[in-house]
Amino acid sequence: MKKFAFAATIGIVTSTIVTTQVAGPLLAQEADRSASVYEQLDLFGDIFERIRAQYVEEVDESDLIEAAIDGMLTSLDPHSSYLSADDAADMRVQTRGEFGGLGIEVTQEEGFVKVVSPMDGTPADAAGMLAGDYITAVDGESILGLTLDEAIDLMRGPVGTEIVITVVREDVPEPFDVSIIRDTITLTAVRTRTEGDSVVLRVTTFNDQTFSNLEEGLAEQIEAAGGIDSINGIVLDLRNNPGGLLDQAVQVSDAFLEEGEIVSTRGRLAEDSDRYNARAGDLAQGKPIVVLINGGSASASEIVAGALQDHARAIVVGTQSFGKGSVQTVMPLRGDAAMRLTTARYYTPSGRSIQALGISPDIIVEQPLPPTEEELAEEEDVPPRFRSEADLRGALANDSLSEEEMQQLEEDRQRAENAAALREEDYQLAYAIDILKGLSALGPRGYRVGQVNQDP
Repeated sequence: MKKFAFAATIGIVTSTIVTTQVAGPLLAQEADRSASVYEQLDLFGDIFERIRAQYVEEVDESDLIEAAIDGMLTSLDPHSSYLSADDAADMRVQTRGEFGGLGIEVTQEEGFVKVVSPMDGTPADAAGMLAGDYITAVDGESILGLTLDEAIDLMRGPVGTEIVITVVREDVPEPFDVSIIRDTITLTAVRTRTEGDSVVLRVTTFNDQTFSNLEEGLAEQIEAAGGIDSINGIVLDLRNNPGGLLDQAVQVSDAFLEEGEIVSTRGRLAEDSDRYNARAGDLAQGKPIVVLINGGSASASEIVAGALQDHARAIVVGTQSFGKGSVQTVMPLRGDAAMRLTTARYYTPSGRSIQALGISPDIIVEQPLPPTEEELAEEEDVPPRFRSEADLRGALANDSLSEEEMQQLEEDRQRAENAAALREEDYQLAYAIDILKGLSALGPRGYRVGQVNQDP
């Protein structure tokens, strides 16, 4: 007993000595670091005073400080930034789904302003802007070297006014100008329709109304079709969806999952990390789902696509997504300002971080670019289709089909023609609907809800 007590005592004393020996240099390093920070803050104060006193023109001190704060935040990553009182108010309005502008989501990439996605039904969409376009000038004024916020300020303006932006597009040899009339942007978060036997849910953004719009729209389409057994599946179209609210992405994913993890967020500190799980209930009642994505699908869109893909609940079709795998927290500041700070990364159920990588589709399907005027002119010169037996004068009629069967044949032919027209209009969507047709033709064995492969 005495030996044990002694040994324990020696252990405690030795530990205390080691701790003291290590803590000494650590405390000294921390003191040096603090001193260095204070010296740099003094340097900032000196520069601020010299600018205010000696700059060639009189400057607004508050503008200088705001620019310094914004520079500090934007140096961290492309998504952290300072929001003035006006910018913070604009952001809150956008989250509610109505605001003034062009209708494009942009980011900054190596000093260039890049279009993440044009929003459906907006002036930018009507003008033909595409995800991946680079904006190099606004009304003839170069925006190279400006911060993202400065470039966005140049693009803002009164509703009804014209703006001319210069665009650089991949596979187009020369920059070109696009004229856009600014308008009030009213976003419908989810548009629903039925194509053949498939319900199409077009999700344009993740704002306060997204999940409720999706739930109501899906229910309406199922009822109009005559019940869930009358549809062969759902196309969840997330193309050119720049993201939005995390909680809405979780709710949309949960709408089609019975159980399991949806997404996890991991921050620098344990309290900045979280995990979101699905609750029982599937709005699609097990019907197959195809998710459409492209290079304009970002953030919340990638959370949904990744969750449904990892759980083998959906087939993901299209092209590689944008790759924004970080979470921003908006923190209010004095004077109604705010700052947007990246506080965590998010991970799909299998533990994938899609930051700078994106979601890879299960089936890669490119969307053809709109035809040029020259290509449209060439199409006019295409010779007519070959004639069939039915076109020949005096051809015998088909006497094996009843009038009802002939009507059904005509309906089937009309569906095929509609499908062909859709391929011309939207090849990726037509491909997704063809997948659902194939799964439906295979019957119950053609589709199985798989299980996610969780890392141990």
